[in-house]
Amino acid sequence: MNFKKSKNDLVCVSAVRTPFGRFGGSLRDVDIYDLGAVAMKNSMKRIGLDPSFIDEVWWGNGDTSNTKDPYTPVVARQTMLKAGIPPEKPSVAFDQACISAMDAAKYGARSIQLGEAEIIMTGGSTSFSTIPFLMRGIRWEGKRHTSFLVEDPIIPLGYKDYAPVAVDSGNVAVEYGVSREEQDEFAYASHRKYGEAWKRGFFKHEMEPFEIVKKDKKGNVISSKLLDIDEQYRPDIELEALAKLKPVFGNPTCTAGNSPGMNDGATAQILMRREKAEQLNLNVLYTIVAMSSIALQPRIMPVSPAFAIKKSLDTAQMNISEMKFIEINEAFACVPLVSTKLLSNVRFLSSGYDEMVQEASEKPIVDNDEKKYEDLKSRLNVNGSAIAIGHPNTASGARLMMTAAYNLKENGGGFAACAICGGLTQGAGSIIWVE
Repeated sequence: MNFKKSKNDLVCVSAVRTPFGRFGGSLRDVDIYDLGAVAMKNSMKRIGLDPSFIDEVWWGNGDTSNTKDPYTPVVARQTMLKAGIPPEKPSVAFDQACISAMDAAKYGARSIQLGEAEIIMTGGSTSFSTIPFLMRGIRWEGKRHTSFLVEDPIIPLGYKDYAPVAVDSGNVAVEYGVSREEQDEFAYASHRKYGEAWKRGFFKHEMEPFEIVKKDKKGNVISSKLLDIDEQYRPDIELEALAKLKPVFGNPTCTAGNSPGMNDGATAQILMRREKAEQLNLNVLYTIVAMSSIALQPRIMPVSPAFAIKKSLDTAQMNISEMKFIEINEAFACVPLVSTKLLSNVRFLSSGYDEMVQEASEKPIVDNDEKKYEDLKSRLNVNGSAIAIGHPNTASGARLMMTAAYNLKENGGGFAACAICGGLTQGAGSIIWVE
């Protein structure tokens, strides 16, 4: 496809993230408002954009229990104020679980298309390390202090009325013929690819180092260090060690080793029309060709990135073979693998979207082309993904888009498909183009 540029194209002019910290790691004491504000500030600083130029903020945030103000904390507003964006600018914080930061770009784009805004700040932030323990049901019951039940809201990660997401994902992997061995190999490759990319300086494009300063009670600086690498990365990981790990929560294939961590981090992207970018003399990082937001039956989460990409391809009237690279978030190793199997299925790609939704809700769609599957895998997550980079869930969607964009830029431009799954089988997808 020869993409024809237009002054009305929706483009990204800045895309930046913090390093992603491990659970309880270097970012564990960083307030969620400050964490997001750092990403926002850096995105504006990179292009020399005055904060007053931002018209709206669309911000993904999936948890408010860890804020200073857990009841209606207006995370987007508090974050943008810390970032120096004027208080007269409206903002929205919303929760679509892991797809939030990618859908933030879509919702922001809608504001531009409606003529309500010209320049949009989008992204998201997550801090698993600052999530507190809970004590439910004691407000009215008058329990004695010896009878308090303390609950950890992130163990197991999932939804009370449904199976843990790892259980559903592990079962779907078996249904689609994705073995435990293939998932471990994919997880091992994620760390190896990340290490190679980091050594050549690839992640300097998207990641701004984070200065961590510790102070005493009087406010005096005790120590400081610069975090310039994602802490989830394990340079010494071994495939044999991955194979020895037991699956979590009784699922058949998903382990702590072939899953991402619970991470801390923030991402920020600035969107506008091409015409506006030219007026401001700003370079375009990438152009949004198509975006999609989908939802399916709650149990089949690993297939949702494939459906989100299919919907984006259908909108753009493009084919998966035109994608130079594919970025699918490694919510578990089985997620990109299951979705890539679907994307290598000619019937899946050529049939109607609604028809495939109906079929996938009833049974696995397993008649894929193995040669095509291997070809698509060679273009998939070529610099590693969440298993090595980390997964601060409501920030990750934007991370996929910027990683794909900088990767295309490094490799002569072209198209990339990006997708991410979210809790109870939501999905977001996008196709981007780099000149």
